[in-house]
Amino acid sequence: MNFKYNIKQRTSTIQGLRSFKDTLPRNIKKIINKKGDIYSKILDNWKYLVGSELFKVCYPKSYKGSNRLNLSTLIISVKRGHEVNLEYSNKIIINKINTFFGYDVLEKIKLIKFEDEIKEDKIFKKEKDLKKIRFIKKISSIKNEKIKNSLNELTKLFKQR
Repeated sequence: MNFKYNIKQRTSTIQGLRSFKDTLPRNIKKIINKKGDIYSKILDNWKYLVGSELFKVCYPKSYKGSNRLNLSTLIISVKRGHEVNLEYSNKIIINKINTFFGYDVLEKIKLIKFEDEIKEDKIFKKEKDLKKIRFIKKISSIKNEKIKNSLNELTKLFKQR
């Protein structure tokens, strides 16, 4: 009887619970080890790694591992106006993340700015109001009274929901 030594599946069985990582194929394990594991741990411990003040202002957007050409970088989204605070604490954050993992995981941090959500909500509400006004004008331009009344009743029903 011939035995195959280079098979992808587990040959020996372990009694009890297995970790999810052990049940996955090798290709997926490599992807998780390279990107997913580091980024997920950074997300889970972001408040501890950065501090409570910077936690309110920024969050990690993505992680890119190192290769021959590029250094390993963490891309962080920062509220506009708080970039300087994060830039000054850049080296401290890199050291905290590297000591958290126990080896040099991160070499560089890249910042991306974003606007405050409150301002975007105000802009969105203005656009909604403009759409309502346009819709009302279009309904009022209809000459048939029955159709106009039925559309007004329909809009009232949608507003109630």
